[in-house]
Amino acid sequence: MKKMFLSAIFLLTALSMNAQAIGIQKEMSHQGLLVEIGTDHGEILVKLYEDTPIHTANFIKLAQENFYEGILFHRVIKNFMIQAGDPKSRDASPEDMLGDGSLGYTLPAEFVPERFHKRGALCAARMGDQVNPKKESSSCQFYIVQGEVWDNAALDKMEARFGKKFTEEQRKVYTSVGGTPFLDGEYTVFGEVLEGMEVVDKISMSDCDKNDRPREDVRITYVRIVK
Repeated sequence: MKKMFLSAIFLLTALSMNAQAIGIQKEMSHQGLLVEIGTDHGEILVKLYEDTPIHTANFIKLAQENFYEGILFHRVIKNFMIQAGDPKSRDASPEDMLGDGSLGYTLPAEFVPERFHKRGALCAARMGDQVNPKKESSSCQFYIVQGEVWDNAALDKMEARFGKKFTEEQRKVYTSVGGTPFLDGEYTVFGEVLEGMEVVDKISMSDCDKNDRPREDVRITYVRIVK
C-alpha cells in the first residue's frame, strides 16, 4: 500500500496459526463461502476464496468469535481502498493513532495469479517490506478495494516500473471495472464483494483527517457467515 499498514511486533509464530487455520478450513464446507459485513452505512456481501484457505479460515474464525463487532474503518482513501480490523480501534478516541494493532500472529502470503486487485477485492493488510520481506499478512486487518479505472498506457508503465506482467483478463478488468493494479503480487487477495459496493463507495466519501481516518467513526456492526 502507500504506507505501512502495521508496525506491531508479532508475538506468535505463523506456523502455529497456519495449522489452526488449516484445521478450521477442513471443517468447513468446500462450497464458496459468503460472509456479510454489516456497517454503519449498510451491508456488504463478500465471497471468500477457497484457493486462499489460510486467510479464509482465519477470517471465518474471527467472524465466529465476533471479533469485528465494533471495529472501525480506520483508514479510508477515496479511489483507493477502505481498511478495517485494528483491534485498538474499537474503543479509540479521536486523537488515537490507529493501524498498528494485531492479534499477535501473521499469516503466510497466499498469492494466486487469478486473484487480483480489481474493484471490490477483499485483501489482507500487512507490514511493509522492510520488516516483512515474506509479505506475511496481518492477523486481522483487511481492506476492500475501491480503486479507479486505468488505461492500457498506464498499465504498460506499471509493468515497466514494477516488473509486473498483467494478463489479458486483468487488463480487461482494470480498463473497465477498475482497481489497484500496482498492488498485485504484494498483498493477498482472499475474497471479493458480490453486493454492497455502493456501501464501500459511501464509506470512501468520508471526511478524513491527515491520517486518513474518518472524522466521524464508521464501524463494523457485525460479520456474519451467510453460507
